[in-house]
Amino acid sequence: MTTTLAEPAPPTDPPRNRTPGRITATAWAVPPLVVIVVIAVYPLIRMLAESAGGQGQSTWGAVLSSEVFLRSLGTTAWIAVASTIGCVVLGTFLSVVLAFVPFPGSRLVARMIDTVLALPSFLITLAFTFLYGSAGAVNSAIAAVTGERPLHFLTTPWGVILAEITFFTPFVVRPLLAAFAVMSTDQLNVAASLGASPLRVLRSVIMPEAWPALAAGGSLVLLLTLNEFGIVAFTGAKDVTTLPVLIYTRGIVTFDLPGAAVLATVQVALSLVLYGAYRLLFARLTTRREKI
Repeated sequence: MTTTLAEPAPPTDPPRNRTPGRITATAWAVPPLVVIVVIAVYPLIRMLAESAGGQGQSTWGAVLSSEVFLRSLGTTAWIAVASTIGCVVLGTFLSVVLAFVPFPGSRLVARMIDTVLALPSFLITLAFTFLYGSAGAVNSAIAAVTGERPLHFLTTPWGVILAEITFFTPFVVRPLLAAFAVMSTDQLNVAASLGASPLRVLRSVIMPEAWPALAAGGSLVLLLTLNEFGIVAFTGAKDVTTLPVLIYTRGIVTFDLPGAAVLATVQVALSLVLYGAYRLLFARLTTRREKI
């Protein structure tokens, strides 16, 4: 009769004290939190406190029910939406051409589009003024032939929209080009070998893969155009009053800080709502792609 001796259990390491590691992680988290509090939280708190101290036409009810606020809110919304649609359409076209229709100088064009991202927005407006203004090059050329200067759209909402499309289109082109660069060419070759037309390949193969990048670029453009001030101010469009322009007028020109704080709070709330909607849309698109 044999007896089986149980093997001794391997020695276990003594429990380690992880408190120093946690303290180190907490210490690393403090500087970013301090920066966020200083540059974001504190100004928001001061802005809310300033908006609550208004009297007369500077109170929340008076500002939000005023005709100038409602008109500027509608102007801001439709200029931002129209500019975003224009950027998405033009940016998609340029991205497809640069990525799938190679031509001499395509890299130079792509670099020029990237350069626009580094320029301030008012430079685009100044260029438009020199080209399409009342004394611009185009009007001067037409006046030399016909004696008239017919172009006066730059000081209208359409001039603002055209300038914003010109400036913000690269924010759509760059994400799309990045998405096209990592796209597998096998699907394109298979679709082409099966006799699919270029438009059908674009609609059924290319764009579904690039949809998250397009949604990201379009959402970014919508946020930027919603808060754009420089382009509207430099076009000299006196009848185009957006929320940023109204905030500037209320706070700097008329020194109505409580009323400007109310408008700024509304502007921040709109931006946060749009950002939340973008994050929700992006999460759903990512989940759908993972399931597929």
